[in-house]
Amino acid sequence: MTTQPFTVADVMTKKVVAVLPGADFKEIVTTMERWKVTAVPVVEGEGRVVGVVSEADLLLKEEFHGRRLGLIEQMRRLDATAKAGSRRAKDLMTSPAVTVAPEASLPQAARLMAAHRVKRLPVVDASGVIQGIVSRADLLKVFLRPDDDLAAEVRHDVIEHLFPLSRHQVAVRVDGGVVTLSGEVRDSTRIPLAERLARAVEGVVDVRCELTAPGRT
Repeated sequence: MTTQPFTVADVMTKKVVAVLPGADFKEIVTTMERWKVTAVPVVEGEGRVVGVVSEADLLLKEEFHGRRLGLIEQMRRLDATAKAGSRRAKDLMTSPAVTVAPEASLPQAARLMAAHRVKRLPVVDASGVIQGIVSRADLLKVFLRPDDDLAAEVRHDVIEHLFPLSRHQVAVRVDGGVVTLSGEVRDSTRIPLAERLARAVEGVVDVRCELTAPGRT
């Protein structure tokens, strides 16, 4: 196999909209509205990420506006009520931030987002300095790969690798990201592996395996 898997660095947005810890509430809201984002990293120094302010953090001010809470609810939602009464990014942000490395795989980034219920992740280097932002939409970019590119990769990295003697008898067709493998191969035991490896190619939506082998129906 020669093709390297896509990483976060391949799909991330390198132009980052961030705020400083001292940014005030209105500045943060204005920044989000201007750049059409739902969260902004909070950075200090030379770009080290110290937290993230999201729309959910900011909406707490509206949720608790003019509302009196009982002692029990105040204790139960201590962090939320503290944010509702705050004005600066350093007090509003969620810290430590959930971040991802540029070399992380797309599935790793997707699992982080799902586990922490976030829509985007700051991408940071080993020192915690921001390199970019990766969003859910960015992770879906691989599904925009042209069908011809997918077919070429499946043929080169899967068919030629697994079936060097019968590769010319195998047809690889891709339509809308759906790969169809057809033809006759010599080794039937490798057919399930071919289907699995084709499905693992970044951008493949589904695989239809119609490969046959002598003695296999």
